[in-house]
Amino acid sequence: MTGGTGGTGSQSALGRPCLADQTVVVIGGSAGIGFETARRVRVDGGRVILVGRDPERLERAARELDAVGTASFDATDTDRLKQFFDDLSGPVDHVLVTAGSPSYVPLADIDLTAARREFGDRLAVALAVALYSRDRVRAGGTLLFMGGTGGRRPGVGKAVVSALTAAMPALTANLALELAPIRVNLIAAGFVDTPLSAALLGDQLEARREELRATLPVRRVVGPADVAALAVHIMCNDALTGATYDIDGGQQLLSH
Repeated sequence: MTGGTGGTGSQSALGRPCLADQTVVVIGGSAGIGFETARRVRVDGGRVILVGRDPERLERAARELDAVGTASFDATDTDRLKQFFDDLSGPVDHVLVTAGSPSYVPLADIDLTAARREFGDRLAVALAVALYSRDRVRAGGTLLFMGGTGGRRPGVGKAVVSALTAAMPALTANLALELAPIRVNLIAAGFVDTPLSAALLGDQLEARREELRATLPVRRVVGPADVAALAVHIMCNDALTGATYDIDGGQQLLSH
């Protein structure tokens, strides 16, 4: 499977699309990586159930992808997460969680309440999905979380994001043991050219793109289709569990 184009489907050993007749829940599925992964699931023969905070954007995404179900709520509301999984009409095969965004705040500017909420919410969402979906995901199916690589090197403003970067692989590995034979994996992405990245960078976005094109070993910017291709591969390859898969175009290989 190759990244970059996102246009071709993945085939099983029998020649069928590898997600044929499977159902994938995408939490954060109305835009960016979540939407692109849902689109890729549809190409590969699967059905999608989309969860998102913005009802209008969710409705547009559902129409475009012919989703079999939607639910609009904030994933940090763990009671609502429980209700969502309880209300599913049948079993599902995979759950992808892309909800959430990184925050880079220098120590002097940290709001402790916000920092506590950001760190706790991210872990609580992962734990809640694991807890409430465990009786809904078929054996051999996947829980797939999104994390990042940006916090692996210390830096000003990275205290909270670095702690999360370290915590998520450990949580993933432990959940893989506790939920087996359900598989649990983590995608750790570097910069991905999404609407969220555009919102975070503002008028610095194009300069960042040019820098990455010039310096990354792959000589291009990683996009949502690249991450979607990896996500579908992890769903399809039933030998994969308890691991973290980096996708950053080689950014971590650079000296700065």
